[in-house]
Amino acid sequence: MSNPQASDAVQVVVVTGAGSGLGRAVAEKLALAGHIVYAGMRGIATRSADRAAAADAFAAAHDLVLRPLELDVLSDTGCRAAIDQVLAEQGRLDVVVNNAGMLMAGVAEAFTPDQFQTILDTNVVSWLRMNRAVLPVMRRQHAGTLVYISSTTAHIVEPFMATYIASKAAGEAFAESIGFEVTGFGIDTVIIVPGAFTRGTQHFAHSAAPGERAVVAQYGDLTAVVAQIPGRLEAIDIAHQGHVADVGSVGDALVEVLGKPRGSRPRRVIVDAQHKGVEDIDAVTADRQRAFFTALGIEHLIDLPALP
Repeated sequence: MSNPQASDAVQVVVVTGAGSGLGRAVAEKLALAGHIVYAGMRGIATRSADRAAAADAFAAAHDLVLRPLELDVLSDTGCRAAIDQVLAEQGRLDVVVNNAGMLMAGVAEAFTPDQFQTILDTNVVSWLRMNRAVLPVMRRQHAGTLVYISSTTAHIVEPFMATYIASKAAGEAFAESIGFEVTGFGIDTVIIVPGAFTRGTQHFAHSAAPGERAVVAQYGDLTAVVAQIPGRLEAIDIAHQGHVADVGSVGDALVEVLGKPRGSRPRRVIVDAQHKGVEDIDAVTADRQRAFFTALGIEHLIDLPALP
């Protein structure tokens, strides 16, 4: 299999967690840009039947390719079966967007270890499962792009989101490290770093609460701040850009990145309506990282090799 991923090529894309929220927005934007998009979700014939139908309806209304894909990122077998289906239908796989995830919000002490393990499994280990399913394909192709949806909280930490932030920080470190390992195979790594979105996603509405309510009670009035955060985020959005952040902006950013030739895509793309300044932190880290890699004699792992 061969796919040089020219800047104007139609790319075959799998988006995990694409049934709703940010994942759905990304899948729709990529499909509108002309790519062949598979919207991964669990239970397309059962629990997500309405979401699968919505994807089909969107595709029909806009005359594009957006296909629901049975994909359970918590299952090794499920990940491999989904990728096998895409390969059987398309003969190649160009881009995987690791988006599936969950949010936990509340006093950290009150979350149980089992809850913490659940969010790590969903937000981090699932990326390893997907990569193990897709990397053999991309290595054979000697081309591909791994995209990861991270969070600005992995760089600028906030209270009341410790389990979520830990998972995103771990995920981003994993994504960057494995990215250096696969560079030699012509595989791009793109880490999208969004700010918070209070609308267009069920992240806040469906966030998991701490399991130990008795511990929460011991924090008194401090816990009331958690419920106030979404409104405060919206106020920051409006102050900066005149409106609340739109999840579609993440899809727009990814469309732009995938439109660039292989090897010229940025490793991180910040999409932050709250203007936290993660770009400044990233610039310093990238500079120090390159200097250290140069000292180690492995600076060639930072950049993709030239196209043949």
